[in-house]
Amino acid sequence: MAIPSHVMTMWSAFSLEQGGIQDERFYEAFGFGDSPTLADELGQLVLSGIKRATAGSVWSYESSGKGVPKPGDLSVVTDSNDIPLCIIETVQVDIVPFSAVTEEFAATEGEGDGSLAYWRKVHFEYFSRECESTGRSFDEDMLLACERFRVVYPKVGRSKG
Repeated sequence: MAIPSHVMTMWSAFSLEQGGIQDERFYEAFGFGDSPTLADELGQLVLSGIKRATAGSVWSYESSGKGVPKPGDLSVVTDSNDIPLCIIETVQVDIVPFSAVTEEFAATEGEGDGSLAYWRKVHFEYFSRECESTGRSFDEDMLLACERFRVVYPKVGRSKG
């Protein structure tokens, strides 16, 4: 996949810092959620180190043509204005039904109060909207790609100088 021009400056700086990064590792540039508010809120949770995971429907990844992310993939997280916030690296992906998402995973996603009850409520709402927009119906057994990631650029807490 070609790296979009609006994230190329950050991607190039990261590649230079790393002594070169294969462009084939680029997965996508995206904002979290399905609204400007979510993109900004969740992007800030990533930058603060609270949000270290995300979940997406397997059929959505497959229909996009990208397939499910895999360990080593790199993505640029953007805000609601497509301004790059950071680069994340996928470290683990587990395929599980919606109904089997764990309390630990919900806490790692870092949204709301971090509880499984909160996770189930907001993700039921999100996946219901996603399903409705594509003529599908939400199902507790729908498969999710539960992705864990780490921020690789910019390094947080690094001293300047």
